[in-house]
Amino acid sequence: MSGGIYLIQEEDRLVEMTEKSYDSEALLQELLEKYPNLLAVDRLGSRYVRRWLLVKRVAGLASEEIGLQQWAFDRLFLDQHAIPTLVAVCRDHDPQRRREIIGQMLDYAANAVVYWPVESIVAHFEANCRSQNRDPEQVFEEFLGVNADEEQFWQRVKTNLQAGKIRLVFVAAQIAPELQRVVEFLNEQTDPAEVLAVEIKQYVSSEDGMKTLVSKVIGQTAEAQQKKSSATRERRQWDKHSFLSEYSIRYGPDEAEWVEQIYHWADDRVPLLQVSWGTGDTYGGFSVKIEQNQQYTELFFLGIDGALQIASDHYANLHPFDEEDYWHELRGKFSSIGLALPTNPSERRLPNFQLSTLTDEAALEQVLTTFDWVVDTIKNSES
Repeated sequence: MSGGIYLIQEEDRLVEMTEKSYDSEALLQELLEKYPNLLAVDRLGSRYVRRWLLVKRVAGLASEEIGLQQWAFDRLFLDQHAIPTLVAVCRDHDPQRRREIIGQMLDYAANAVVYWPVESIVAHFEANCRSQNRDPEQVFEEFLGVNADEEQFWQRVKTNLQAGKIRLVFVAAQIAPELQRVVEFLNEQTDPAEVLAVEIKQYVSSEDGMKTLVSKVIGQTAEAQQKKSSATRERRQWDKHSFLSEYSIRYGPDEAEWVEQIYHWADDRVPLLQVSWGTGDTYGGFSVKIEQNQQYTELFFLGIDGALQIASDHYANLHPFDEEDYWHELRGKFSSIGLALPTNPSERRLPNFQLSTLTDEAALEQVLTTFDWVVDTIKNSES
């Protein structure tokens, strides 16, 4: 057994938590079903919390030849991005079983796309809800919100399956070094599929039986993340429809509505302003540019990460903000909406704020009014 974890309780009492094996593999499976966030597969640096929808426990795939459920795995989840996530629980010290599970999971990945129509996934989800005496519509609303487009979500599940955009997750109380090497190798080689392992250790207090679970993701190597993000940049070209749909799924319909208002603010000012779309997750979003002296300069960029960003050097080269008085006035305007320009215009900064920090419609209106002032000031300087 490894060392413990210490919790500070009331009256500064220190409680030692000692690692303990699970009584059974079934217990770990039940914990995953009850607390799917234990999977903890969010990418490093991500600002959003992944949400999970349980489709089926011990799901199966039908063989084309014999029409039987030839493949089976422990759990099937969908995340808020409609990515099917297949979960298999491994025994800690069973090399033969571990090799079998790896082979089976690769079978799932290869055959789920062919033999599992999205209609079957929907049916499994609804049946699972009914088995728990829950309304499928209510469960879905709790998952994505009351304004989410359920039909569009299931269409995205279908699209992801057809594209092979799925996630394979091996779960164990302790991930063996042999499995870790296999997972890291596969995750670096596969795209758009993702292969991960999750180690979920259990710690128990000898004093009062209190339990703590510690989850650790394995397989998200720097090389794997770099390869997948590079491929995404090359592959996905955003537009208004895809961006707003994805944004709503990630951050909710209310924040997506603010994004749409910002987009329409810019689009209503074309051709005075220009709206252009980026590609991939890193550059996913739209930039708003203004023309001056037959050149377009970016006013701001709104990304799929939920941030509105400006570049100080862009404004330093725009007239009249290349003059000291106007620069300081610009600094004051931007400061009022949470964008901090440097005192010295030659110092390059990339100030930004998360849209989630806007408290209400009035705060959003202040942002748009500020950029109205920016546009008017630039255009008036030309007359």
